[in-house]
Amino acid sequence: MHQPNPSPSPSPADDTLDLLALLCAPGLGPVLISRLLQHFSSPTSVLKAEAAALAAVKGIGPQRAASIARNRAANLQAAKDEARRAADAGVTLLPIHSPLYPPLLATIADPPPILYVRGELRPLDADRYPIALVGSRACSAYGREQAERFAGQLASAGITVISGGARGIDSAAHLAAMRCAGRTIAVLGCGLQHIYPRENAELFDQIAQPAAARGAIVSELPMATAPTAENFPARNRIISGLALGTLVIEAGKGSGSLITARLAAEDHGREVFAVPGRVDSAASEGTHELIKSGGAALVTSPADVIAGLESAARHLHAGSHAARFGPPPPSDLFSASTLSADQHPPAPDSPPAHLTPTQVQIYAALKDEGTFDDLVAHTGLPPGQLRSDLTLLELQRLVIRRGSAYARRPASPPSSGSGRP
Repeated sequence: MHQPNPSPSPSPADDTLDLLALLCAPGLGPVLISRLLQHFSSPTSVLKAEAAALAAVKGIGPQRAASIARNRAANLQAAKDEARRAADAGVTLLPIHSPLYPPLLATIADPPPILYVRGELRPLDADRYPIALVGSRACSAYGREQAERFAGQLASAGITVISGGARGIDSAAHLAAMRCAGRTIAVLGCGLQHIYPRENAELFDQIAQPAAARGAIVSELPMATAPTAENFPARNRIISGLALGTLVIEAGKGSGSLITARLAAEDHGREVFAVPGRVDSAASEGTHELIKSGGAALVTSPADVIAGLESAARHLHAGSHAARFGPPPPSDLFSASTLSADQHPPAPDSPPAHLTPTQVQIYAALKDEGTFDDLVAHTGLPPGQLRSDLTLLELQRLVIRRGSAYARRPASPPSSGSGRP
């Protein structure tokens, strides 16, 4: 019988605390922290490094290096305070170097350096083969029915169901997985000190109940982080990154679920599936465009999903998943009608007139390709504002991602005739 992990310690290992201190340093995100760890081998070595050595790491620079070195004591104290808040709430801090860190998530371009976990992740056994299931918050009765059908049967087959803990499709998927004695993971866009949405408090308690071993509630955000809109685009990459594939059920045009699907296909090299809805339903308009554009395989039964995951699961079992299913070259699977306003992107040096001042600033900064951390440094915008505006620019197909980097999308060539290019 599986023995649950021991209760979280109020004093995490020193290297985890040092890693948390790096997360507390202003201007450091997953990409720059990853570069620092590659250069210095451990978070402890990073904290002990002199400013000149830190500045030698790509993207750090003299100003940020000086700030890290100058504020190391304050950042370490902030990390201790944060670890105490987590322990008081029964939340485990899971660093990326832990053997219990989900291996699929670790392979994406910008994995969270630390996951906050309430409940239990079991990536080496019970959660080895996960599927992300996403869709509309304001779902129809049909959407809820299909979410329950797919999640329940997939969970019964031993596949862990991952979703975002939101109203609608997400909640239906989590509940159906548990009803079938399966496992489920909810990825939140807020710190675990918060419950969002409030009506899902009981659902989250059921998922995270240690004795039941039903799954976990996870987040990359500090405990006290409120559930604001700019947090959710980054949350979507974790939902996709944790899973072998993503299943979309009932997504409207411009839905955040389509961002998760794009991340899965283009950034993470994962399988994407979609359940068709009514042909005249606005609730499934985005889903249908996703299928028509070739961005997702049409599925009508859970057996279709299992068959579609077979190859990925086999490579994961053999240890060759990263080599076989690594992020592909940038593609254009998602048509403009799927994710954007009904217009072609502008010429690279001409930002559209409808952009906000901060979006114009971001567009100008992307004259050269850059990571999220590069954009924070270049624009001076708060990370939350920057991430929110980047998502809107992606939805308008003005900006694309290439791994961990962002770039302007090249202008579309003029159409030479009717029909799809």
